[in-house]
Amino acid sequence: MPLLKTNPIPWLFALLGTAPMFLVPIFAGEIIPLYPGEIPNSIPHSVKEIIEERDGEFSGYKGATNPTLEIVLPEKSEAPTAAVIICPGGGYIRQVYRKEGTDIAKVFSDHGVAAFILKYRIPNDETMADKSIGALQDAQRAIQMVRQQATKWNVDPAKVGIMGFSAGGHVASTAATHFKNDYIPNPEGISLRPDFAILIYPVISMIDGITHVGSKENLLGKEPEESAVELFSNERQVDKDTPPTWLTHAGDDAAVPVSNSLRFYNALIENNVPAEMHLYPEGGHGFVLKNPAEEWMSQIFAWMENRGIQ
Repeated sequence: MPLLKTNPIPWLFALLGTAPMFLVPIFAGEIIPLYPGEIPNSIPHSVKEIIEERDGEFSGYKGATNPTLEIVLPEKSEAPTAAVIICPGGGYIRQVYRKEGTDIAKVFSDHGVAAFILKYRIPNDETMADKSIGALQDAQRAIQMVRQQATKWNVDPAKVGIMGFSAGGHVASTAATHFKNDYIPNPEGISLRPDFAILIYPVISMIDGITHVGSKENLLGKEPEESAVELFSNERQVDKDTPPTWLTHAGDDAAVPVSNSLRFYNALIENNVPAEMHLYPEGGHGFVLKNPAEEWMSQIFAWMENRGIQ
């Protein structure tokens, strides 16, 4: 997989894997492979990820098999900056990489926060021995990589957080609640615990009636074991060591019920974990993307400042 580096030209032809050529926007940074060698939990396969476009422009990926990290750094500052790893959503079938990735990363970098967009593997029995942990492995690897190269990227290794939208919120909340087990090789013993989490209309639970059915089936299969449902219902995995968390959701979300955020918030409070939640009466799923990111993200920056993160 080729490296895509900073280029002053706003549009760049990029060949990803064996996919056909597409016009892919690269506004900053570089895209690097998440793993320098063998991808853990991967099995031989011929599945091809697909680059998607909307209205003639790059929008994201479907069925991602090649995990990458896009690095979007702020202007050089004297002190190391906070960092956030961004997990776009897409029902564990695709990733809305532009709207919930690059657009968000640019706002973070403009506000002095290093952003790292994670293209995580989409669950697939044809590509992984255990599809339920692939995205979690990629999230843990992203945290590990950012901390390993903190000096290079001028990042404070004690201020590395994770952010997720929709199913990407499940990836992020899983990373925030399952960090006590290393799902990737970690010989240096680097902490895989995010220092904070930002969850935007997140899928949290795998419990019927609350979960997003498509995300659950794609992650765990149509008839998962009850133990798997329990394990990946992240509201049930919260403890006192879960990182401080910000949640945003709309009350009329018909795709991912607001109960996901409510139950996670309640679990955080019960465990004395600092949490802030902003609920909107209406707007539906993906509502924040209808407004300029600078507007709705201003509350997140205020929270980060109040928490001493930024």
